Amino acid sequence: MNLVSFNVFRTLGFPDTTVLKPGDIFSHKDLLAGADWVLFPEYWQLNALVYGLNCRVFPSEASYRIGHNKVEMTRAFEVVAPAHTPWTMIEANTPESQDHIWDMMTLPFVAKLPKASMGEGVWLIESTQDWREYCAKTDVLYAQEYLPIDRDARVVVVGDKVVAAYWRMQSEQGFYNNVSKGGAIDTSPVPAVVTDLALRLAQDLGVNHAGFDIALVGQHPFVFEFNRLFGNHGVDSKKLRDAILAYLTANTEPEDNDPEGPQPLWPVAV
Repeated sequence: MNLVSFNVFRTLGFPDTTVLKPGDIFSHKDLLAGADWVLFPEYWQLNALVYGLNCRVFPSEASYRIGHNKVEMTRAFEVVAPAHTPWTMIEANTPESQDHIWDMMTLPFVAKLPKASMGEGVWLIESTQDWREYCAKTDVLYAQEYLPIDRDARVVVVGDKVVAAYWRMQSEQGFYNNVSKGGAIDTSPVPAVVTDLALRLAQDLGVNHAGFDIALVGQHPFVFEFNRLFGNHGVDSKKLRDAILAYLTANTEPEDNDPEGPQPLWPVAV
């Protein structure tokens, strides 16, 4: 395979891979157009690569489009897995919407910024003061029911395979399960009902590289989000690399060595 990468850290050890800086997209168009895969581009490069140069990108275009925004992600989840999506209200930030959401939600509830990761941009709303402070920070209101959990599972999916699954335990400060916010990793087995949901969401949405965050309430799984670029905590880097390379190889069309294409079969007189 002929690979071009825009992320040296995520493609360390990949064979036959040319690494470029994101800004090099404009001076290496022929190289990019001729590549079997373009790996880990920046979001801003996506339109130019997919529509301008007809490149095949990894992660998939759906991984980028859906994973770029919690609002779009949640709406996609509500379509393909409504029973596994926490109840969520999403509205433009107007005084009327603020009052409407406040009247509808039960305390405590969770509020999020549409674009944030690593536990940033997430609030536990327990009072009108909390709600006012959140509303002052966003143009779009995203309010979600609070689930009674002390952990969630991170399920890493590449293609149609689960590469890793582990628990993220709540941090000592409470509420946050993210490792970046003080959460701890627990490698106890993650039940199939959780990993199966992650696989189904990935397949239904065309997402081929993601870390899904899924919680269990009783035995019922709820999906919060997925991260297209997830942390490496709890993930074997070699296993992840091998899974990506296996996916790329399996989904690379073989080269046609005959420029004229296959020859027709002519009828034979008998």
